[in-house]
Amino acid sequence: MRTKENLTQLGSGHTEYKTQYDPSVLEAVSNQNPENDYFVKFNCPEFTSLCPITGQPDFANIVISYVPDQKIVESKSLKLYLFSFREYGDFHEDVVNKIMKDLIALLDPRYIEVWGRFLPRGGLSIDPYCNYGKPGTRWEQAAWDRLKAHDPSPELVDNR
Repeated sequence: MRTKENLTQLGSGHTEYKTQYDPSVLEAVSNQNPENDYFVKFNCPEFTSLCPITGQPDFANIVISYVPDQKIVESKSLKLYLFSFREYGDFHEDVVNKIMKDLIALLDPRYIEVWGRFLPRGGLSIDPYCNYGKPGTRWEQAAWDRLKAHDPSPELVDNR
């Protein structure tokens, strides 16, 4: 049975929803299967941030996929972290890179990718994608190969 491992969010009985970007809410637990390569995928279809210029809300589906090494992200803390972007102003490209970098700092994963599929505003949708493979491992090459082949046949966008 897994122990609480210094978690402050899960099982606390109190949940604080921060609306300003706050990576400190992210928490990790030990990977119980570090000998295996496997993907963990999170889908956040209700992500919201703000345009840094106009302050208008930007809505997106954020998809995070990663291959853990020694740690995995605790899902409630990830939910609270993503919620903390609600009143944070940044460009779409910067948001997905910030999410990826924060998760790399927390988890030191073998591989990670973050894809933001933002709803159109002004008739234009923006879908930034970023990834990372741990240097010196086969995942470093896998990240480059995945980036080169990213989205070769995009789905039909029908105003989402």
